[in-house]
Amino acid sequence: MIELLKDLIKIQSDSKEGANEALLFCAEWLKEKGEAVTVHDNNGYKMLTSAKGKGAETIVWNGHVDVVPGHEEQFNPIVEQDRLYGRGAADMKAGVAAMMQAFVDLDRSKLARSVQLHIVTDEETGGRNTSKWLVEQGYTGDFVICGEPTGLKVGLQSKGVLQLDMTFKGKPAHGSRPWEGINAIESAMKFHMAVADLPFQKESTEYYEKPSVNLPIIKAGDRYNVVPDICEMSYDIRYMPGQKKEEIIRQLVDLAKTLDIEMDCKKEETAPALTTTKENPYIQNLQNVILTTTGQKPILFGQHGAADTQYYAAVQGGEGAIEFGPSGDDWHGNAEYVLISSVHAFKDILVALAHSK
Repeated sequence: MIELLKDLIKIQSDSKEGANEALLFCAEWLKEKGEAVTVHDNNGYKMLTSAKGKGAETIVWNGHVDVVPGHEEQFNPIVEQDRLYGRGAADMKAGVAAMMQAFVDLDRSKLARSVQLHIVTDEETGGRNTSKWLVEQGYTGDFVICGEPTGLKVGLQSKGVLQLDMTFKGKPAHGSRPWEGINAIESAMKFHMAVADLPFQKESTEYYEKPSVNLPIIKAGDRYNVVPDICEMSYDIRYMPGQKKEEIIRQLVDLAKTLDIEMDCKKEETAPALTTTKENPYIQNLQNVILTTTGQKPILFGQHGAADTQYYAAVQGGEGAIEFGPSGDDWHGNAEYVLISSVHAFKDILVALAHSK
């Protein structure tokens, strides 16, 4: 399994072509092990599915082989004691390798359910061409594990994504007489400073202290001697399970009115929050398996970011899709690594979970 992981890291899958190469490598590896594999293509992005067992319920294991760009030397895996370094070692070729080995190790005679393996190639760029497409084609299940690097902790919830583009409108004037105009940049600044006091920012949950509000983009002005009359500003808001994106937008629009600021707001992109609870029977079963397999008390937490879990959960009202995978660090960084021992533990947990009654 670790040799499989090394081979995957060596494939420079930070492009569409490279990710497809890694996907086909996975398909051939599984076929050589005697597994029936279907390779799908959507808009030139490849993905694979394979199924084992049968029963009234279906568990899905989802993993991606695409990675963010890295330096050339990062595609040469290096082992130092329990650490395996390389681009994608943690995010998430380790999860993929463990899922592939676990899938091969499954004993059909012990399976009281169907297990589906999904490997995809565009998670790092949104997952719309692969995981989203698979769900739309009916490839989903009652419980979905995306093998992202969670340190063997159970990411049973995640924040929703709300991306907004706002246009603040002022009045142009000569730069030497700013009082004759309305500076759109200053209006946007005034608005941004007040956003922190909105009611949705004061809320919290069991797994989150507060939502996340990031101001990543501002565009305004092109001359020193002109009062800018347009300021474009974008927000990336990660809202907590239980919060409603429509209410957040309403609070933002009402804020502009209260401040007497002319502002247009456009919703650019959203992803639902994942709302799986610790009472979910699949989460209860997973916790028991983790404790039995590793001897460690399972830890539940909420993810701040989004993953391909969003597409599976969307068809189940936000429930039933989690992030759970090996331990590592510095993914997307220059010293990305995974703990080899955690890859073995993750594989053993997957097998035990699939075989559990």
